[in-house]
Amino acid sequence: MEKRRNKVIFGALIILTVGAAYAVFVSLTGHGVSCPINRFTGLLCPGCGVSRMFLALFRLDFPEAFRQNGAILCLLPLMAATAIRFIYVYIKKGTVRDRPAEISVWFMIAVLLVFGILRNVV
Repeated sequence: MEKRRNKVIFGALIILTVGAAYAVFVSLTGHGVSCPINRFTGLLCPGCGVSRMFLALFRLDFPEAFRQNGAILCLLPLMAATAIRFIYVYIKKGTVRDRPAEISVWFMIAVLLVFGILRNVV
């Protein structure tokens, strides 16, 4: 159990480090990773604007964060709770199979698919 906990902590530190480095890079250069779906189709995918949303959140500019990607901003608490649930189950049982968390993931996928369609139609 301790080994799994240490793996989770190490993984979280890597993700936070890479995220912070990317945020600093985008803030300094103004250049970020562009969306391949948007580049090739001209359509906005459900994830378009996430980098700008997080940068707006770091500035505590919530209206701008919502404009950049309202669906993911609204789903952030559920995403965090689901991630915590998966991590807890992994540390305790050594598996990521967890029915409530899986249902939550499928719900978020459905919401993001609907959002992706609507943001290109409206």
